Amino acid sequence: MPVNKEKYREIILELRKKNVILVAVSKTKTVEEIMEFYELGHRDFGENYVQELTEKHFVLPKDIRWHFIGHLQSKKVKYISSFVHLVHGVDSVKLLQEINKQGIKHKRVIDCLLQVHIAQEETKFGLSEEELDMLFKDLPSYEAVDGLTNVSIRGLMGMASLTENTSKIRLEFKYLNSLFDKYSKIQTEHEKMEILSIGMSADYKIAVEEGSSLVRIGSLLFGERISKGTL
Repeated sequence: MPVNKEKYREIILELRKKNVILVAVSKTKTVEEIMEFYELGHRDFGENYVQELTEKHFVLPKDIRWHFIGHLQSKKVKYISSFVHLVHGVDSVKLLQEINKQGIKHKRVIDCLLQVHIAQEETKFGLSEEELDMLFKDLPSYEAVDGLTNVSIRGLMGMASLTENTSKIRLEFKYLNSLFDKYSKIQTEHEKMEILSIGMSADYKIAVEEGSSLVRIGSLLFGERISKGTL
């Protein structure tokens, strides 16, 4: 299926007016498909699987900003820590500590977003509001003990419920935006809360209306994805 360049131009123009970053979700897509958008000037791409991301990073231009948008296991951080631009789905202190450890090893600060569970589906990952409160409350002690010098919390990420009920989606985005407003007041050496990552192909317009500064769009640009097993 050919990529939709016209849709890309339409979306990127729409988002630039609002200063919203577009991450083109390229999971399961070919190097050739990614290069079609790269040649249009696009640089932010998102991947869900560590192995696929590392393989693409190896062969594609090095000025691509790779976003890891899937669920990241601590044991796999080491494979992407030398080059990943932004880790979107941090949902535990343990993962933060491992990202910091790998950041020290590679002499770089790794930017992260904390994933918050805003949908009703139990299958989605993320911190509850209570867990988020506790994490920020305890961060100074973690920093004192572990020296979290090589990880930077840049904002929050969330995924709305998989539903056609736009009112429900809007409420979930509003809720996360309220948490973002609460924590964006925290500006320290290791917490620079500037990014609210909400919105995908089906709901990005609502997300932008509700304050998103970064959207993750795949199928509108690349077409419906094939299953990973068919690669």
